[in-house]
Amino acid sequence: MSIKLFEPIEIRGVQLSNRVVVAPMTQFSSTDGIAGDWHFVHLGQFAASCAGLVLTESTYVSPNGRNTLNCLGLYTDEQEQALGKIATYFKTAGKTQFGVQLCHAGRKASARNPWDGGGPLPKTEGGFDRVAPSPIQLDKSWPEPEELSSNGIIEIIEQFASSARRAVKAGASLIELHGAHGYLIHQFLSPLTNQRHDSYGGEIHNRIRLACEIFEAVRDAVDPSVPIGIRISATDWIKGGWDPEQSIVLLRKLQQMGLDYVHVSSGGLSPEQKIEVSPGYQVPFAERIKSETDLIVVAVGQITTPEQAESILRDNKADLIALARAMLFNPHWTMAAAHELGAQLNYPRPYVRGHPDNWSRAGINAPGNKGN
Repeated sequence: MSIKLFEPIEIRGVQLSNRVVVAPMTQFSSTDGIAGDWHFVHLGQFAASCAGLVLTESTYVSPNGRNTLNCLGLYTDEQEQALGKIATYFKTAGKTQFGVQLCHAGRKASARNPWDGGGPLPKTEGGFDRVAPSPIQLDKSWPEPEELSSNGIIEIIEQFASSARRAVKAGASLIELHGAHGYLIHQFLSPLTNQRHDSYGGEIHNRIRLACEIFEAVRDAVDPSVPIGIRISATDWIKGGWDPEQSIVLLRKLQQMGLDYVHVSSGGLSPEQKIEVSPGYQVPFAERIKSETDLIVVAVGQITTPEQAESILRDNKADLIALARAMLFNPHWTMAAAHELGAQLNYPRPYVRGHPDNWSRAGINAPGNKGN
């Protein structure tokens, strides 16, 4: 019996060698939005360890859309060139595909880094004004954001399209829109943060309008061969907020427009959320979406072991498995999982002798082996 986790899968013509996805993990380690050595090593290590797809951390489409001053951006030539170096490495390291996640933080913009205490960054320390669908504070410690005007919305849609063009020029194999975790797209989706009275607010088909217009602009901005997905929070974990039923409405609409996959997370909109965390706690959302749409579905959230990941796929609850913290703990999780499940995995040539089956086959004095 084949191992589902290590079966290939195709997304709009882009071939993933296996079903392991490295989820976006913000590093808060860039300067002026430019990927540096840390990002090269952080992302590159996952290419060398054979994951099927690696996604960048949230990569922002404008300077005033950044979550923190040290988040990645993709709105300047220098930022594009830096990501291009990473994309080039992926093409030489093996078969791992490289994707860019695009984001605007909305009312979550201009924050301190987590290790600096989080919370809003004031203008006296380099902070900037925030925009949102409605002037609703994140909590009492945050300033009230400015309600986006029609012209402001148009500008942000074009910023997503421009950054998508840059991502493809840099060498990304696919693009993911960040519509989860309380960032701008999610803020428009949820009735808790979107209390507009124009065509972008009110009933659900208005609240999903920005997500659809951003998707349409990005789809038109890049070649038809480029896959585009979206990460969503399937629920706000708050009564009266965004929920799985509304998620299905959004995804069916986007599917009609050409969406290729959905990355199913949850929460992040409000401190009032009541999340019930347990192993695989978000998988039921992914399972429902998979059963009610024809999209390729990525499951994520407290998935840590190879057996757990394999079971989710074999039970047809998702098509791909994304990991974050488990990958930080063990960047070679994919290699370890293949060995544990008994799957064949093509290592990069310099790592072949690192496979446990080869440990006893050659001594340190074997021809060509210059090991320590």
